[in-house]
Amino acid sequence: MSITRDEVAHLARLSRLALSDEELDHLAPQLDQIISAVAQVQEVAAEGIPPTSHATGLTNVFRDDEPAPCLTPEQALSGAPEVELQRFKVPRILAEEP
Repeated sequence: MSITRDEVAHLARLSRLALSDEELDHLAPQLDQIISAVAQVQEVAAEGIPPTSHATGLTNVFRDDEPAPCLTPEQALSGAPEVELQRFKVPRILAEEP
């Protein structure tokens, strides 16, 4: 089964891609090779092999979520350039509406 230039043009239209005539002529054989390669992969004998979602086993590498002491507001704000009402004070970026 060979992919034609017209089929590539149709796929390009469906994908909303604007391809020139040269691009269509160039892409048609490449797409045909890709589809042939996928067809070869599908022919592999996979009887008795269970389907998997990953090539290797999944392992959680994160630590357990355990409660730990938190910073006090004073500690958290100790390095802030400006503080107001126990909050970081930053320059106003929006003007107030009248």
